[in-house]
Amino acid sequence: MTRTVRRTRRIVQVTGVSAAALLALSACASSDDSSSAGSDSSASASGKPSGTVTVFAAASLKESFTTLGKQFEKANPGTKVTFSFGGSDSLAASITGGAPADVFAAASPKTMKIVTDAGGAAGSPATFVRNQLEIATLPGNPDKVDSLKDLTDSKLKVVLCAKEVPCGAAAQKALDAGKLKLTPVSYEQDVKAALTKVELKEADAAVVYQTDVKAAGGKVEGVNFPESADAVNDYPIAQLKDSKNAAAAKAFIELVRSAEGQKVLTSAGFLKP
Repeated sequence: MTRTVRRTRRIVQVTGVSAAALLALSACASSDDSSSAGSDSSASASGKPSGTVTVFAAASLKESFTTLGKQFEKANPGTKVTFSFGGSDSLAASITGGAPADVFAAASPKTMKIVTDAGGAAGSPATFVRNQLEIATLPGNPDKVDSLKDLTDSKLKVVLCAKEVPCGAAAQKALDAGKLKLTPVSYEQDVKAALTKVELKEADAAVVYQTDVKAAGGKVEGVNFPESADAVNDYPIAQLKDSKNAAAAKAFIELVRSAEGQKVLTSAGFLKP
């Protein structure tokens, strides 16, 4: 074998080794990229949440949760909080029916149980606030409503939440505690709808939450009544099992339960859990 042939064979061998090494490196890089693509896209490289988090929440939480949503987005650039507010029973039905959501905040443990019984919650719900009923009357209280019993006057047009809605169930519990019977002019599907009837002067009074009376400002006047102490609602919150953005869902719940979140909620009239 000549020196030229040996030199040529050595070059071929070296080239083959180099090609194999490049292929191995390429495979590793491909594997890393695939792993990275399969990781949780809801968290940024810094570990902070990102993307959209969808929150289903009881209608009575609208003002305070809207405020907390803005705070969350400001503290976590690149995130967006979208809300669906309504009657807790309707929201629970939507969730169990497959509506996409990351967080559920209900106005009663009973409506949260609809979701947990269906296996829709990721972990146990936590009570984050409580809420108490109040009578909303027209500004200046022209009908001189001073008690829950006054609402039984047939001359008054009174609105209640539907009995399957937490505010309606609580109102019925208060009426039972006072051994009172009341026939409203209408049953509304959420507490905001009941309050709106009074704001528009389509009703003389409504049994709503004290937080809703406070949020309405001068549009209505609130009247406390002792039976409301027997019908205080606990509000549970939970991350949903089918959440598409688990990191952001968890972070939003942490904000709601934090000292900062509790400050926003209690200033809106909610009671601490």
